[in-house]
Amino acid sequence: MTKATRIAYGEALSELGENYDFLVLDGDLSKATQTCLFARKFPDRFFNIGIAEQDLMGTAAGLASCGKTVFASTFAMFAAGRAYEQIRNAIAYSNLNVKIGATHGGILIGEDGASHQCIEDLALMRAIPGMTVVVPCDEFTVKPAVEAAILHKGPVYLRFGRTSSPAVHQLGVKFEIGKAIVVKEGSDVAVLAIGDLVYEALQAALILEKEGISAAVVDMSTVKPIDREIISHYAAKTGKILTAEDHNVLGGLGSAVSEVVAELGNAQVRRIGVQDRFGTSGKRDDLKQRYGLDAETIAKTIREWR
Repeated sequence: MTKATRIAYGEALSELGENYDFLVLDGDLSKATQTCLFARKFPDRFFNIGIAEQDLMGTAAGLASCGKTVFASTFAMFAAGRAYEQIRNAIAYSNLNVKIGATHGGILIGEDGASHQCIEDLALMRAIPGMTVVVPCDEFTVKPAVEAAILHKGPVYLRFGRTSSPAVHQLGVKFEIGKAIVVKEGSDVAVLAIGDLVYEALQAALILEKEGISAAVVDMSTVKPIDREIISHYAAKTGKILTAEDHNVLGGLGSAVSEVVAELGNAQVRRIGVQDRFGTSGKRDDLKQRYGLDAETIAKTIREWR
């Protein structure tokens, strides 16, 4: 199955709204973020703040300070970028229960182009004290991730994609904040990936398997707090860890994993991602190849590494 994680996000809010008491705010992008699904079902619990992202985060903080759990949704570029100060000072500083639903993250959103292709949001969010950062890779991890965010005390940054993401997991997959999900075991190298790159990593592993190379694939759905235990396990088992993300290689998953491995001192790390440059407008598949975010680039990197 294939479904955009932003669509699964809207569906999750609508379904979970029946069991949990939370509010949803949006920055006049509810059709794009799919919070419109929640708005139709729970109109008294939805607020369109308009094209005013700083106000969006400030209002969310105010409501949360009164004891509410609040989802604030907009594009990743506007959330992490335009409203960074409000997230840092109004939300995170007070450890409020605001869950930031940031859609349209990364290069692979396609034709929206460089101005909207946010490739630094994970770096910005993971640097904020107390912020939890989650990147579901497919439709089946979205709902449990959103539910975990509701139950988590404190701010959470949830990043979703724009276009359809092939399914990696199945319905009922277990999700826990701070715990990675092993997709495929392997002994020669471990590919630790997030978002759309989990599927690409799995395809690369299947290609390499035919060549006699055993690659583990791990869905690192929580970028912060990072799963140090799983990193330690595969560092010791394989000695080679490759990270893969639709994000700048600086500051995101690759940096988080490298920090852990540097302390362990028992493995090498290489990073697949956006190589510190801006994106451009284009079709998703074309952008995957242009920026090296595809299965073949992952497979080639591993071949040349051995």
